[in-house]
Amino acid sequence: MKIAFIVDPLEGLKAYKDSSIAMMRAAQAHRFDVFAILREDLRLRDGQVRARAQALSLSEDNKHWYRAGDSADFDLREFDAVLMRQDPPFDFEYITATWLLERAKAQGARIWNDPRAVRDHSEKIAITEFSQFTAPTLVARASDDINAFINEFGDVILKPLDGMGGSGIFRVRRDDPNRNAIIETLGQLGTRSIMAQRYIPEISAGDKRILIIGGLVVPYCLARIPKAGESRGNLAAGGTGVAQPISPRDREIAETLAPQLWERGLLIVGLDVIGDYLTEVNVTSPTCMVEIEDQTGYEVATKVIEALLP
Repeated sequence: MKIAFIVDPLEGLKAYKDSSIAMMRAAQAHRFDVFAILREDLRLRDGQVRARAQALSLSEDNKHWYRAGDSADFDLREFDAVLMRQDPPFDFEYITATWLLERAKAQGARIWNDPRAVRDHSEKIAITEFSQFTAPTLVARASDDINAFINEFGDVILKPLDGMGGSGIFRVRRDDPNRNAIIETLGQLGTRSIMAQRYIPEISAGDKRILIIGGLVVPYCLARIPKAGESRGNLAAGGTGVAQPISPRDREIAETLAPQLWERGLLIVGLDVIGDYLTEVNVTSPTCMVEIEDQTGYEVATKVIEALLP
C-alpha cells in the first residue's frame, strides 16, 4: 500500500510535534510505503493530475526523522490515500491546489480532506453554520460595523479570516485608544473583511483543540493555555498545551458536528472551543495529535491511518 502526504518542505517540519510526521510514522507502522509531495510539484496535463513524490523511510529520531528514497512521477490514483497537509495561508495557490486535487478525486484518487470541502470551509466563517454553539460574532469590512460591535460588547477579539497560529489576533476594548488603528491595520483600510467575536474570559483555562477523526470524536482535547499577559492560547503564540478529557459540552459540540463534517469528506477536523463556545473549525492541517498522545497515550495519528484502511 502507498500513501502520500502533501506537506511543507521537509526540512522545516519539527518532528517532535508535527502531526503530519506522526501520521507518516503510523502509516509506516501499518506497512504503508510513505511518500511526500510538495504543493508546487502538483500538475494537471490534458485532464490528468500527477505529482513528483519523494519516498521516505521514517525513524523515531526527531533530529534525523526520515531518510529520503527515490523520487518518481506518479498519477495520484496510484496511491491508496493522499493527505493534503499544507499549512495556510489559504491563498490563491492553495485554492489552485484544491482545484487540481478535486480533478484527481473525480478521476478516482482518494484525497483527504476532500478538496472541495476544504475550499468551502473557511476555518473562521464555518462556525456560523453552527451558531447555537458560538459567542456573538461579526464578519464585516466596514469600520462602522466593527466599531458598533465593539461598542455593543465592550471587549472583543478581532482577527483576520486567513490567519493561523494566533497571527493577527487582537483583543480590543471599548476604551482602547488604538482601536481604530487596529481595525484599519487588520482590514487594510477597509479593503478586507475581518471577524469580531465577543471576548470569552474562559480563555484563561485554555483554547481547547478537539479532534474529530473519520467522524469519531477523540476523547481527549489539548487545552492551549495562554502565557501571562496574553489573550491567545495558540502554541505558536507561546501557549502551553495541557491534554485533558473532553467535557460534556465539548462532546455535545463535537458529536453534533462530526457526522456532518465526515459526510462532506473531512477526515481530520480540529475544533477550537473556548469555554462553552465554538470559535473555529480547522480543516486544512489540524494539529495537536502529538501532544495529546504524549500526555495521554491515546494514539490519534494511528486512528487516522486506521480510518483509511479498507
